[in-house]
Amino acid sequence: MPVSGRRGQAGSRPVRHSRRLGLGLASLLLVLAGGTLGYVAFGYGVLDAVFQAVITVSTVGFGEVRRFGTGQKVFTIALILTGVGAAAYSFTVAVETLLEGDLADEFGRRRMERQIRQARDHVVLCGWGRVGRAIAGSLRSSKVEVVVIDSSAERAGTVEGPVVCGDATDENVLRAAGIDRAAALITALNGDADNLYVTLTARSMRPGLFIVSRTASESAIGKLLQAGANRVVNPQDLGGVRMAALATQPHVAEFLDVVMHDGSLEFRLEQVDVPPSSPLAGQTLRSARVHARSGALVLALRHPGQQFRTNPPPEAQIGAGDVLVVIGNAQQIDALRALATGQQQRGAGIPD
Repeated sequence: MPVSGRRGQAGSRPVRHSRRLGLGLASLLLVLAGGTLGYVAFGYGVLDAVFQAVITVSTVGFGEVRRFGTGQKVFTIALILTGVGAAAYSFTVAVETLLEGDLADEFGRRRMERQIRQARDHVVLCGWGRVGRAIAGSLRSSKVEVVVIDSSAERAGTVEGPVVCGDATDENVLRAAGIDRAAALITALNGDADNLYVTLTARSMRPGLFIVSRTASESAIGKLLQAGANRVVNPQDLGGVRMAALATQPHVAEFLDVVMHDGSLEFRLEQVDVPPSSPLAGQTLRSARVHARSGALVLALRHPGQQFRTNPPPEAQIGAGDVLVVIGNAQQIDALRALATGQQQRGAGIPD
């Protein structure tokens, strides 16, 4: 499966080599032209002068066209030295261009394949357009590993990170991107039909995979959900809602942006899943002492298939499969995740 081994910044390397190769060939032609003119000045005919210059520079050893005098010998020595130097330079650059380009691409491809094979709980991102680049930037700022799929070799070559060049609707391409080990898949292709087919293919391969699909029309939302997408997003609608929020509630909108996307901020807004085997399952927020033991503040609670329960009271019960929307610093959120998975014993963590 094609895996791009060349990063976006590597595009200047072929240009640099081609310039050096052009310089070498130009210098070689200049030496031949100078040699031809020199032999013409010594009284050779044009064809004989060209022939003598070529066999001298190429060192094939056919011998001189006519017997050399002292001046011709000195000129020929100088021509051999400059000609051999120019030829050697051109040959070296040509070999270097061939070997370095092919070997670098091969090593880069193998390194990227190994990186993708080692990826776990990453996000497979289909489509490297403007929306795809924005998605990747947001995910990477949150320290989430991303594997990109794009059918264009030119666009794939601009990806800074693991990338598979191929058709995202192809099962083999999705496997090459590590869909069997991914935490989620985002399909951000331009066409609704393409996103629909990617969703169908991914859902058939991974029934439990979380899939987010892009759409350009309201009429496609239902089809994408039926095809298996967990969430469907229209970037234009989302942008409109965002602009309206900034116009009417700028401080709230900016606060949400900061706690969701600013990695330098101490506090973060995140979700914490409650697995079926969690010791928190069956307890209330009060009896579990979530805030006292972790320091994180629960803003909302969601039971599977139900609406969010915002600002839940202490008597709210935590169930298996619930999702807690919490705010806190990294240490507090990690402590709450440890509580939810049973890795933190009761009484440990942040004291009352």
